[in-house]
Amino acid sequence: MCDISGYGDDPHNPGPYRDKKAYDLLIQSEAGFVSVTGTPEEPCKAGPSIADIAAGMYAYTNILAALLQRAQTGKGQRIDISMLESLAEWTSYPLYYAFDGAEPPPRTGASHATIYPYGPFPAGDGGVVMLGLQNEREWVAFCEKVLRQPALATDPRFTANYKRVAEREALRAIIVEAFSSLTSPQVLERLEAAQIANAQVNTMREVWSHPQLQARGRWTEVGSPQGPLPAMLPPGSWDVGPRMDPVPGLGEHTDAILAELGYNARQIEALRTAQAV
Repeated sequence: MCDISGYGDDPHNPGPYRDKKAYDLLIQSEAGFVSVTGTPEEPCKAGPSIADIAAGMYAYTNILAALLQRAQTGKGQRIDISMLESLAEWTSYPLYYAFDGAEPPPRTGASHATIYPYGPFPAGDGGVVMLGLQNEREWVAFCEKVLRQPALATDPRFTANYKRVAEREALRAIIVEAFSSLTSPQVLERLEAAQIANAQVNTMREVWSHPQLQARGRWTEVGSPQGPLPAMLPPGSWDVGPRMDPVPGLGEHTDAILAELGYNARQIEALRTAQAV
């Protein structure tokens, strides 16, 4: 049996927050996620409901682990999933960064807090390109092949990552100026040629037509009481494709579920007569 709650529901170790109300945004705040997300001026929550999703994913993985254990030992488990603990696990990088009173990484919008240049940069056509440098070899290639300013690689202000982080405003101005005469595709082409990690900052509409998702056949249709609906296949590609049954109508599977639980036709009809189902 698996229970999901905001702060945990172990009767032997309830903790002081056991009965506190918990919504996704509240857990994002309690877990510290909001404090390290956003701009220097304003913290932000995540767009998706990540606390809800994290709890669901940890419920799923814990159930799978419990089934494996049951297969070996014959014993079942009662699993207690806390939204707070799930999202705290997801924030482990900034959490451990701030261990023992150390300063947490600052909020830097979509830029990396401790690596630079790493984040979004505007191109001349109004688009935004995301890029990330990981080492000094890439910094030299970035200067030579992307910015086409090879002398910048040995500029004493930028010859190590910690220097570039300290001088991020000056370096950003140089990069924005270099990109101002280029379109987004041209910037991406240069980054690819220099083997610099990059991405396009897509809108939701652009994700629907993403060429990689299209090429891998990740979109399908499922039936529903209202007709066919577009649906994305769940992550993971198997030799045999994932099962995607139609969206059921209200109560469509009630009889089958009750029969699986051991109810006979007479008992099911009695439940219907009593409007219990």
